[in-house]
Amino acid sequence: MALADAGALLRNENGIATVVSILKKRFGDNAQSGKSIREQHAHTTSYVPNQAPDLVVFVESAEDVQEIVRLCSEWGVPVIAFGTGTSLEGHVNAPAGGISIDLSRMNRILKVYSEDLNVVIEPGATRKQLNEYLRDTGLFFPIDPGANASLGGMAATRASGTNAVRYGTMRENVLALKAVMPDGRLITTSKRVKKTSAGYDLTRLLVGSEGTLGIITELTLKLYGIPQAISGGICAFPDLESACNAVIETIQMGIPVARIELVNQLEMQAMIAYSKLDYEPAPYLFLEFHGSETSVAEQAELFGEIAAANGGGEFKWTANAEEREKLWSARHNSYFACMTLAPGKQSLSTDVCVPISRLAECIVETEKDIEESGLIAPIVGHAGDGNFHVLVLFDEKDPAEIQKVEAFVERLNLRAIAMDGTCTGEHGIGQGKIKFLRAELGGAVDVMEAIKRAIDPGNIMNPGKILRL
Repeated sequence: MALADAGALLRNENGIATVVSILKKRFGDNAQSGKSIREQHAHTTSYVPNQAPDLVVFVESAEDVQEIVRLCSEWGVPVIAFGTGTSLEGHVNAPAGGISIDLSRMNRILKVYSEDLNVVIEPGATRKQLNEYLRDTGLFFPIDPGANASLGGMAATRASGTNAVRYGTMRENVLALKAVMPDGRLITTSKRVKKTSAGYDLTRLLVGSEGTLGIITELTLKLYGIPQAISGGICAFPDLESACNAVIETIQMGIPVARIELVNQLEMQAMIAYSKLDYEPAPYLFLEFHGSETSVAEQAELFGEIAAANGGGEFKWTANAEEREKLWSARHNSYFACMTLAPGKQSLSTDVCVPISRLAECIVETEKDIEESGLIAPIVGHAGDGNFHVLVLFDEKDPAEIQKVEAFVERLNLRAIAMDGTCTGEHGIGQGKIKFLRAELGGAVDVMEAIKRAIDPGNIMNPGKILRL
């Protein structure tokens, strides 16, 4: 990214002062303007600078959201939706100031439809909260971005994660939603059905819109039966290219793998030290299979054969839940493990995605680029989707190092785009990737801008994200 994309925008000082005064009187203690709480409601998770809102309002109903949005629309004041703040590209920043609407108290599980395999929830519910609620039903919600994010935020950023290779992303798992539009209207985008041909697909328009078109106040999500059996394992490879080739063959053979995660040698070295794993540093694949006891054993055996044919070591797999949990806990804690590689340094987390046939080529070129640049930048990947992440560690007080990091990130994004890929598989555009959207989609960005202007003519909904308007 370039820091220029996270610059401040023009503030409507009079409108902001008026709206803040009215909302403080209306919401009392639920409207907070203290510096620390405002900064907590802006970007905190990586390199993008913190741009705090002028007021944080904790809402408890869709009617609260409508009231705030109508007022902000009247006075031309920005509105930024906030879930848990785990996004990585500056999505919750307030570059023009304004009102942060905290949806965490709208966290009810409204209705589980077990026979239809779906659930209706409020946006502040988190994925862990939902799965704990579902525990006794035999159902679960599979999308797992790692962080315990709010489901409304996950929908707004089109999140995915480790299970996406089998279960898809939020795009495939949101059946319907309700949202407050920029003029304060509350709309319902679809009914609680598996398919529909009724009009424009407003559900998919709002999923991934990053709060720039409306604020989600209710979601209907797909659910899945908890698998009868789960097995997982880990396999070392002599190099990244061999590991990627094993992934490609696994997907092409149609093995219904639930998770297939790639870590390079530097990443594995950090994870071994941080999570006390008993393995040697090397590129590894982490896998998980869902199904019957017979099918998961067959899948593990088939993958072992593929791994061996690509120079991989022994595929060590287990159906023991405790052993699997240790492996996936290490994978989910990879960020903290990476930070120990350069204590005191700042991190920039970025992701790209390419067609799976180009995955090996893209990762090998990226690792070579990292080495030639002299950067510390471990790689992890949702390899079954062609999606991988690079966590670059650097000295934020060293302008030369910042310039080097930004140049590397630009090469990485353009490399993925040149391979018919995308500048972001799951982080979203936010502020951090605005620069690359037009390089990827060209004139389609003009259509996005037309949609944004038509729906939000005052540009109050999360301005400064996705588009330069």
